[in-house]
Amino acid sequence: MAHDHPDHTEHPHVYERARDHEHSQGGHGHAHAPANFGRAFAIGIALNLSFVLAETVFGVLGHSLALLADAGHNLSDVLGLLMAWAASALANRPPSGRFTYGLRSSSILAALANAVFLLVVTGGIAWEAVGRLLHPASVASGIVIGVAALGVLINTSTALLFMSGRKGDLNIRAAFLHMASDAAISFGVVIAGIVMLFTHWFWLDSSVSLLISALIVMATWGLLRDSAYLALHGVPEGIDTDTVRTYLLGLPNVAAVHDLHIWAMSTTETALTAHLVMPNGHPGDALLNNISEELREHFQIVHPTLQIETGDPRHPCALTGEHLV
Repeated sequence: MAHDHPDHTEHPHVYERARDHEHSQGGHGHAHAPANFGRAFAIGIALNLSFVLAETVFGVLGHSLALLADAGHNLSDVLGLLMAWAASALANRPPSGRFTYGLRSSSILAALANAVFLLVVTGGIAWEAVGRLLHPASVASGIVIGVAALGVLINTSTALLFMSGRKGDLNIRAAFLHMASDAAISFGVVIAGIVMLFTHWFWLDSSVSLLISALIVMATWGLLRDSAYLALHGVPEGIDTDTVRTYLLGLPNVAAVHDLHIWAMSTTETALTAHLVMPNGHPGDALLNNISEELREHFQIVHPTLQIETGDPRHPCALTGEHLV
């Protein structure tokens, strides 16, 4: 469907209602094409992979489960960044005869896979931490402090690379969330290392590992919920289906609306399909283009498809029922 600029004087009541919706609903992160964060991903992966190697070496030398746990977590983040980067690239590929929407939904699958993978790794960390807590071992506190402090710097720097895109793309939000939580966790390891240095309470090492696990689960749950929701074609956050239906019903000459569906094509783009019953027949391309522009501007729906019907009782639509799909 083409998207010509709408004539704001042709149907002023339509625009007034859309503006009211904009003020009451606010925007959401499904209105733009997938952003290109290739450079940010490359830098983040290089920094974190180097840090994983450093944490592993010094964790073994210093007998620190907290460092090894954080190394495992950071390794999962490296793999997560790789998946997110791949999905970001795939989401920008053009449609084909086999994938008519392109590969935009790969960004949703990557966010979901990131959340699941992170929770699995966290379970392993927690299991090992409980065993170490029952049988504490001495820890080289100085090594723990130094490596964890480096982690604060690296993870904070990486998180900042994704800060600008975290609100507009669930895939980028996953990358930002991992890095930001890592920075906070590394800071906690620094504090634990300082306390162990002066008190020799080596059980703190395992305790911090359990705290790391709890924080990861808390931070990841929302990502898991949101990505699973979009993967199941849930209506993206910030869009109210009843409000969109009311808007469509208020269009000129629209007698009824049915078979309305709203779903995420990717972590940044929303699609809509609907049947509009217009007894006077097809309204013309100008009105359809106006509707498309309003759906984009005020509801952040970038890919609307509208089917026009006249409501002829001799040829009823088979999808008129409210709960038919």
